[in-house]
Amino acid sequence: MRFMMIYSSDRADSPEPPTEEEQQAMGQLIGEMAAAGVLLLTDGLMPSSTGARIRRQDGKVTVKDGPFSESKELVGGFAIMNADSREHAIELAKKFLEVAGDGQVEVRQMYDEWAFVSPEVRPTA
Repeated sequence: MRFMMIYSSDRADSPEPPTEEEQQAMGQLIGEMAAAGVLLLTDGLMPSSTGARIRRQDGKVTVKDGPFSESKELVGGFAIMNADSREHAIELAKKFLEVAGDGQVEVRQMYDEWAFVSPEVRPTA
């Protein structure tokens, strides 16, 4: 089963990049999870100051440029995981938080079939 894990952190909107030690620890975890076949895709996100929110309501479209100061929880990164069950996905999220530090991970099961992914990105498993 595929699960999307959405990571939020108090420092997700910080312009400061992770330290070298933090990058090494996360790199090791990513390598372990990829080798185990549970990590399909992951990436971090730039601060919200580089983004925009596009909303459609009652037929009207509005665009709001970041940063989004009213947000209490900003998404700092995501991962697509291949887990045996919801409980397994939760355990993987806990392992991630041990390395990432304070924050939260929302775990959401994905549909069984891929809606779309370019052929060069699609995992073979």
